[in-house]
Amino acid sequence: MVQEAIEKARVLIEALPYIQRFKGKHVIVKFGGSAMEDRHVADGVLEDVVFLATVGIHPIIVHGGGKAISRAMKQQGIEPRFVAGHRVTDGQALEVVVRVLSGEVNADLVSRCRRCGAQAVPGFRDGRSLLRAGRKTIAVTDSSGAKHQEDIGFVGEIARVDTDALRSMAAEGIVIMPPIGQDEGGQLYNVNADSAAAAIARALEAEKIVFMSDVHGIMERPGDPSTFLSSLDRAKAGDLVESGAISAGMLPKVQACLEAVEGGVRKAHIIDGTLDHALLLEIFTDAGVGTEIIACR
Repeated sequence: MVQEAIEKARVLIEALPYIQRFKGKHVIVKFGGSAMEDRHVADGVLEDVVFLATVGIHPIIVHGGGKAISRAMKQQGIEPRFVAGHRVTDGQALEVVVRVLSGEVNADLVSRCRRCGAQAVPGFRDGRSLLRAGRKTIAVTDSSGAKHQEDIGFVGEIARVDTDALRSMAAEGIVIMPPIGQDEGGQLYNVNADSAAAAIARALEAEKIVFMSDVHGIMERPGDPSTFLSSLDRAKAGDLVESGAISAGMLPKVQACLEAVEGGVRKAHIIDGTLDHALLLEIFTDAGVGTEIIACR
């Protein structure tokens, strides 16, 4: 019993310099995919986020909700369709996206954080978003090799973040942000959550951005744990993208990490969200548990 207590004290002492360094700083946590679908895993991640807030860090969660959106669309007889990884979002689909992201997923995450004893605030309220966005165009190549612009509806890309309002909200508590953009005329857009998280991190000059994944991190040879990379700079990350070692579902996360560090964010991390307390282990221990991406060595 005494030895266990001593080990716990050692863990706290190891965390102390990181708590001191990051106190008052913004940390962006991108949360989605299978980790968010598993309620036990999600509760663990939210507990970690509440811990961050309790020790004086300002966490902002940017969440997805793709699986829940697809289920809701099918229930309404709308077949989900994707082009180059983007959900085709017409007016009817947009109504589903906004309802599910803000009225269901976001509301649920806010409620669960509050049950953990934290003050949590939704980042999308009264039909208003802090993410200024414009319509995104997609260039696709058809079977003949010709390129053309594909209309994917109300899909947006972030042009600006209302940082004053976001900083004010982050001072109140944990901000939980759905990836919903809005233009100056009030039109809402479905925004890629990874891109939204990176845009927020850049705008706030965040200390860190952490992407919760369902894999341990980046491997130089995918599927070979012996090639796991605990740290790499953007040049190395770019080489791995170019070689095809980073592809599929990992690619948008790495691209968002690169956007963040190129925009001034000190470090970007990709960690396995299904690992118990992975967020705390990555931020508050010397070794970490995932892959960190920095601007340069």
